[in-house]
Amino acid sequence: MVAYIIRRVIVGVLMLIAMSLVVFTLFFANPVDPAQFACGRNCPADRIAETRKALGFPDPNLSAPEKAVATVNQWGGFLKGTVVGREFPLNEGLREAAPDQVTQCPAPCLGYSQTNQMTVNEEIAEAAPISISIAGVAIVIWVLFGILFGVFAAVTKGTIIDRAVVGSTLLLYAFPTFFVGTLLINWVAIQWGIFPSPGYIPIAEGGIGQWFVQLLLPGFTLAVVYMAGYVRMTRAFVLESMSEDYIRTARSKGLKGPKVLFKHGLRAALTPLVTMAGLDFAAVMGGAIITESVFNYYGLGKLAVTANTNYDLPTVVGLVLLLGALVIVANIIVDILYAFIDPRVRVA
Repeated sequence: MVAYIIRRVIVGVLMLIAMSLVVFTLFFANPVDPAQFACGRNCPADRIAETRKALGFPDPNLSAPEKAVATVNQWGGFLKGTVVGREFPLNEGLREAAPDQVTQCPAPCLGYSQTNQMTVNEEIAEAAPISISIAGVAIVIWVLFGILFGVFAAVTKGTIIDRAVVGSTLLLYAFPTFFVGTLLINWVAIQWGIFPSPGYIPIAEGGIGQWFVQLLLPGFTLAVVYMAGYVRMTRAFVLESMSEDYIRTARSKGLKGPKVLFKHGLRAALTPLVTMAGLDFAAVMGGAIITESVFNYYGLGKLAVTANTNYDLPTVVGLVLLLGALVIVANIIVDILYAFIDPRVRVA
């Protein structure tokens, strides 16, 4: 088991390194001057030159081979910064008072935003707890109720209950997230007053209770979109596993229906569901842009939109690398969970 985990971690690290090289090639090895985007809109020429020097961007006038070498050097500097950190020029407002000072970006350093005059790490540190909170509440809702309703639909296969469960989840899936979110705000929060008006409250300020209550509406908005898929997948996998020979053998030995269903049938169906849950959680971390905008939560999704609008290239690159790393880490965790659910995976 330990050897299997070590192999998966090594592969994951190699994938992270390869992904970072691809990202830097796509963003920096192109005809567009990256310093112009990193500096922001309406940036004067001297600031662009200063930004290019501070962040190590290649000169746009270089030839293709020279630009490739400069991109590799930029990538190497980034990798070094993730291990030992980097230094950037002091924020513009303080530069005249202390021209020799620098802004420290501790490891793992993801870059420095000239637009916001702060490190990408600081930007992500402000937005990530909100996205993690929303995604965490959402995944609990959609996995719990998706599996529950999926098993219920499988047990009542062919009945009106089965059709009602599957049909209602598909109906919810058909509504876009901005419609569901707006509907919840207008009716559940404002008209009926069941929940308070949306607004993120950290645990340190309001405690776990208020933190959780404020996340229920955006969490449910995301959950209804994903839950339909889990209901259908759980139903299909449970029906498939319940028709296997080992299930008939267990029943012939006198095992009761619930024990056969949950101990043998559902466990076999969990493997593909774990894959879905891991990848969906990683996607929601940076993909809940509409939900965060509707509820006015400044998470990673909204940060990405703002960075693209402001041509904040270091923030965009840092977010792409972070979210790509989350997908890779999610795959590693899923592979490890596979080994616990199905021991046969360990020898693969």
